[in-house]
Amino acid sequence: MNTFEKLTEAAAFLKSYHTAGAKVGVVLGSGLGNFVQEIKVQHEIGYDKIPHFPVSTVEGHHGKLIFGSIGGKAIIAMSGRLHFYEGYSPEDVAFPIRTMKFLGIETVFISNAAGGVKDGFKVGDLMIINDHISLATVNPLLGQNDDRLGPRFPDMSEPYKKELIAKAKEIAKRTNIEVKEGVYFGVTGPTFETRAEYKMIYILGGDAVGMSTVQEVIAANHAGMSVFAMSVITDIGIREEDNIITHEEVLQAAKEAEPKFSTIFRELIASI
Repeated sequence: MNTFEKLTEAAAFLKSYHTAGAKVGVVLGSGLGNFVQEIKVQHEIGYDKIPHFPVSTVEGHHGKLIFGSIGGKAIIAMSGRLHFYEGYSPEDVAFPIRTMKFLGIETVFISNAAGGVKDGFKVGDLMIINDHISLATVNPLLGQNDDRLGPRFPDMSEPYKKELIAKAKEIAKRTNIEVKEGVYFGVTGPTFETRAEYKMIYILGGDAVGMSTVQEVIAANHAGMSVFAMSVITDIGIREEDNIITHEEVLQAAKEAEPKFSTIFRELIASI
C-alpha cells in the first residue's frame, strides 16, 4: 500500500470515533502528557490499535489518540509523539499529522521540550516558536510527491501562523504568564548536543534546540494546515559549569511548567 492508501485506511478506522467533527489537533510532547487532564475525553485509542500507525516508545509519551473537547472546542490529541531517533522514517513521523488532515483537522497545536540556547533563557521558560531551522533533520517530503497529500514544493515562509502567535501573546499577557519567542532548531537526537554543537546552533540563529516538531510542521504545512507550536525550556545548553543533562531532568522541568503551558493552549484553542 502507498501512503495515501494507508492514511485512507487509518482515517476510515478512526471516523467512528470522530463524532464531534473536530477541526483542531494537538500534539503533546515530552513531559506534557498531563495536559490530557484538561481534555473532556470521549474516546481514547492506543496507537497500536490504529491501522499503519507507528507506536511511541519514549518515556513520557503515552501513545494514544484522544477524541474529546477542551474549552468547549472539539479536538483530536496525540498523547505521545513519534521521533526519528526511535528508528522511524520521517514519513512515519509525519503519518499521525497526515491522519489528522484526513479526519478534517485544519489547525495543529504542537508542544515540545527543548534546550535553551538564547542568552537569558532559563529552565521553565515557555518559548513560542515563530520559525525553525531544519538543516539537521531529514525532510519528510523527500521522494516522489503525491499531489493528493500536498504540493511538490510547499511554501515555508510562515510555517507557524502569525495570527495564532499574536493571540497566544495576548492570552499570556492577560493571564500574567511570561513567554519568550524564538527559532527552534531541529536535530535528530537521541544524544543531547555537545558544547560545540550548542555554539553552532546559536551562531546559526537557533534560540532553542530539540529532537521533534520540525518534521511534523513540514508535513502539516504540506497538507495546508495552520500550526502553532510552543517549547518548554527544560535545560540550558550553553553554560560554564559541567553540562550534564538527563531525560529525567527534562521530564521534571516540563512537568513543573505544565500549568502555564496548559493555560495558554487551553485559552488559544478555545479562541479559534
